[in-house]
Amino acid sequence: MPTSLNQEAVNDRPVIGILTQLVSDDVMKPFGRTYIPSSYVKYTESGGARVMPIKLTLTTAEYENIFKQINGLLFIGGAVDLETSDYARVAKIFYRLALMANDRGDFFPIWGTCMGMQLLTVLVAGENLLANTTAENIALPLNLTTEAHSSRMFAGFPDELMKALTIEALTGNFHHYGLTVETFLENEKLHNFFSLLSTNVAKNGAHFVSTIEGKRYPFYGVQWHPEVNRFQWDRRLNFPHSSHAVQLSSLLAQFFVNEGRRSLHHFDNPEEEDSSLIYNYTPVYAGNFTGYEQLYFF
Repeated sequence: MPTSLNQEAVNDRPVIGILTQLVSDDVMKPFGRTYIPSSYVKYTESGGARVMPIKLTLTTAEYENIFKQINGLLFIGGAVDLETSDYARVAKIFYRLALMANDRGDFFPIWGTCMGMQLLTVLVAGENLLANTTAENIALPLNLTTEAHSSRMFAGFPDELMKALTIEALTGNFHHYGLTVETFLENEKLHNFFSLLSTNVAKNGAHFVSTIEGKRYPFYGVQWHPEVNRFQWDRRLNFPHSSHAVQLSSLLAQFFVNEGRRSLHHFDNPEEEDSSLIYNYTPVYAGNFTGYEQLYFF
């Protein structure tokens, strides 16, 4: 008898949306109102996806249309009000759309880096529970939990890298606020929604949440910056560039893009797709006035 394989559909042309960040530094204001560091773009592309920048000035209907076109969403780091800013408002629209889509079997992943992870906790908890967890310009190993070893995020990691994660400073930290482990465990919404994969200790001794993944939803957050390991080089900043640091960044980019491959969202026509992608924009060299080598402005 012939056999039929029920293989999950795979999208080999994934597009990841990256929410633009509001320009707050005066030195950047002449170039545009919003921006995306090129390191996030290169990071996403290195995993095998293309990038669609998402501006903060569109209508809800336009965001709903974009949601049907992209295969995942990345919340980048930065500094904005996580409840009242345009960034928070737009993120909330996509978050709700992603919840509803996943509930009906329409797979859609979200990744939050640094402020992006903080934003995910605000969206899930319905309030800002962040505290002072300063770990500024320091690379750290991760204190992995038992759940990390059964997680989706780290499932494909070699044993050698998992060990290195706990003893080598592979994760670049550049933040002043975060979620304490105590707050995470005490908040029913947060600990029911997320698995805690790793923790770290801040400059003031506070234990903070450093890696999370959704239990039911394909939502992921890291308080550290995997993109800097391969794509940022400012000598004043503690970016991990070791072989294991590069491997870590590479595997996480591949992991998230592979999650995006499970989404079958698509553009209605190739022309609209081509005109929406990051290739239509030229990055600006910013290494002489920011900690980034290049920035895209919008």
